[in-house]
Amino acid sequence: MSHSIQTLANITPSDRQLAWQELEFYSFIHFGINTFTDKEWGFGDESPALFNPSDFDAMQWVEVCKSAGIKGLILTCKHHDGFCLWPSAYTEHTVKSSPWREGNGDMVKEVAEACRLGGLAFGVYLSPWDRHDQRYGTSEYNEYFKLQLRELLTSYGDIFCVWFDGACGEGPNGLKQVYDWDGYYEVIRELQPGAVISVCGPDVRWCGNEAGHTRDSEWSVVPEELRDCEKIQEASQHVDDGQFAKLANSRDENLGSRDAVAGKPVTWYPAEVNTSIRPGWFYHAAEDDQVRSLEKLLDIYYKSVGGNATFLLNLPPDQRGRIHENDVKRMQELGDRLRATFRHNLAFGGHATAIESLDEEHDATRVLDGDKTTYWCPNEGTEHAAIELDLLEEHTFDTILLQEHIRSGQRIEKLHIEYLDGEIWRDLYDCTIVGYKRICRFLPVRARKLRLIIEESRWCPTLSAVEVYLSPPDVNK
Repeated sequence: MSHSIQTLANITPSDRQLAWQELEFYSFIHFGINTFTDKEWGFGDESPALFNPSDFDAMQWVEVCKSAGIKGLILTCKHHDGFCLWPSAYTEHTVKSSPWREGNGDMVKEVAEACRLGGLAFGVYLSPWDRHDQRYGTSEYNEYFKLQLRELLTSYGDIFCVWFDGACGEGPNGLKQVYDWDGYYEVIRELQPGAVISVCGPDVRWCGNEAGHTRDSEWSVVPEELRDCEKIQEASQHVDDGQFAKLANSRDENLGSRDAVAGKPVTWYPAEVNTSIRPGWFYHAAEDDQVRSLEKLLDIYYKSVGGNATFLLNLPPDQRGRIHENDVKRMQELGDRLRATFRHNLAFGGHATAIESLDEEHDATRVLDGDKTTYWCPNEGTEHAAIELDLLEEHTFDTILLQEHIRSGQRIEKLHIEYLDGEIWRDLYDCTIVGYKRICRFLPVRARKLRLIIEESRWCPTLSAVEVYLSPPDVNK
């Protein structure tokens, strides 16, 4: 099938996808048996007696997240080893068989409650691969897995995300499982309709790596086949039918350009950038001095949150059940720098004008009103447009934040920013996509007037926000 530009422009996010995107920055917490065996992937034969954090404090996790400006937390409720952090009624391989809280604990409950108290959204990771359960590799296992989903989705309040990966190895009987993805999704949609289903799911796309690499052009409108990409990789471990190599791949650099989507069914399937603050996903004492630098975390933040994706950062608690002091310090530093950078919008109170606007409701002033529901757009059918900002006085700045009104679709394909230097308009920044958010960073300049020129777009472009900032001088770029 071929797409008109107007068709591509009018593909929009669901309410759950929009709510997820607005979280922007959230955490992964990898904690479990592996924390106590110093492994990344457990074998499933570990004794629950090993699980006994000495000073577990869910509120400490929440406060560390909040110090960095994080808005949500996803807990690894069950990893590949099959050990459950809640007292599941369907297996004994859980915290109820451990010495922690004398077998009466429910870590999922404590973390969910701490998130509610701290104002964080709460999400769950549940590994379909289970190296412990004897049912793995049979249809009975799929029913067991759905029962566990029901426990997690009915006992712990609102869930913003159910996060699946596509790992599919052998179980204790040497068998591999054919996952009932559609059945899993049905349970989630029934019990938590507001939750996005991520990675091996229809709502949120994996960026394609775990290193924090981001694309310069991260499109949210991509080929529909990408929804099955990670699942097909899992299935390809069972049988190589030769089809996988012919499909779009989540690791490809260009996923959403006009050429990339030509002739393919498309859908709104936005990206998440996930990486760990340390080399490993679970805590290892040997990595205490390998916490990512502030500069690297800032770089990933600006390129993910500021590149039309979200940022999922893993924070692995140690054997005490607390996030290590080195990680705590780095998260505080990250939050301090971000708050200092975005504290004072230099464009607030300024003037915005455009040669053309669709109508009074969508005039240029909408980009400065601080209301994410309002937006400027030119006349219908226009694919090229410009808007000029007057900050009312000269300011020094090095960061410009742009947002499209993505409820109306993702449309901008190429954008150029200039600043007025005396009587001369000078080049400042060029980018392709904007999407939910684009954070433009450059060497400091001093100016009063800016001009944004949309050189290419899909149908009628929109802008809901233009903000101007100066980052603190001690932030490395």
